[in-house]
Amino acid sequence: MKAASALAFAAMIILPQHAAAADRSFGTWKNPQNSVHVRAQPCGPHMCGIVVWASAKAKADARKGGTDPLIGSRLFRDFEQEKPGIWRGTVFVPDIGRSFSGTISVIDDNTLIGKGCLVGRVGCRSQQWTRLRD
Repeated sequence: MKAASALAFAAMIILPQHAAAADRSFGTWKNPQNSVHVRAQPCGPHMCGIVVWASAKAKADARKGGTDPLIGSRLFRDFEQEKPGIWRGTVFVPDIGRSFSGTISVIDDNTLIGKGCLVGRVGCRSQQWTRLRD
């Protein structure tokens, strides 16, 4: 999986718990390759994840997919809280220019698991994200 794909997939992982809960899900998170950092924050009534840092390779992969600049891109879109610690929404994968359904699960204060699927629950992948101290 390319760095940007991992980033986008991670994006869905980053969208944590509900905004109403003074929220351990909000903050900045890194993907397993440390190639993308995403800030999870409230966006209106939803949660979103915005790229705040990316490696040169992640930027190049995103550019090939038609996303330039990568920094400032919204990878997690319209995530809604399903229940405490569980979010569902759309993850944008910049290196292929496509969006997929995704789920984010808050494991603890420093760990999120993101899962993205091509269609329904088919072609799914999971990824663990780690909190960065702001």
